[in-house]
Amino acid sequence: MANVAVYNMEGNEVGSMELSDAVFGAKISEHLVHMAVVQYLANKRQGTQKAKTRAEVRGGGRKPWKQKGTGHARQGSIRAPQWKGGGVVFAPTPRDYSFKMNKKEKRAALKSVLTSKVNDSKFIVLDELKLDEIKTKRFVEILNNLKVQKALVVLNDTDQNVILSARNVPKVKTAQTNTINVYDILKYDTVVITKDAVATIEEVYA
Repeated sequence: MANVAVYNMEGNEVGSMELSDAVFGAKISEHLVHMAVVQYLANKRQGTQKAKTRAEVRGGGRKPWKQKGTGHARQGSIRAPQWKGGGVVFAPTPRDYSFKMNKKEKRAALKSVLTSKVNDSKFIVLDELKLDEIKTKRFVEILNNLKVQKALVVLNDTDQNVILSARNVPKVKTAQTNTINVYDILKYDTVVITKDAVATIEEVYA
């Protein structure tokens, strides 16, 4: 089992914690991690892009000039793609870019990135993260105490004081244990997580 230090909000080490190998010591699968990232980005796409083909552009029903004898190249419509105002050759149409991954694949990808963060010492465990009031300055102080700049802060419960305090901090995102995903864990350099959140993740994914 991996053993990590536990810190308080002042950045002082107050203990240690053993992490489950089933979650934080899993075999790293780069293929599944890549697939999970591609799926996350694909599912975010609106897929509403649209352009008109020559069949959909208004006008152009009449042949602009006769076939022969004018000296011009033959033309059948003023809405052909080579004309100004003409249709697009292979026009994009609305489509759904999303695709599905198996539940086992998703879990394996998540375990892979969590394991890589632990291996790279980019996984910081806090004994607790509580704020008495919404105070961005105090939240920044906590990050500075931990020597963290770009972080994904994972909470066990929806703590509005922490979430609202972190909302305006650049390069920081908060998430609950049931909303973490492979893309965010990779995007942010460090994962800052509470002990309770670690226990919940181990219970769900072990």
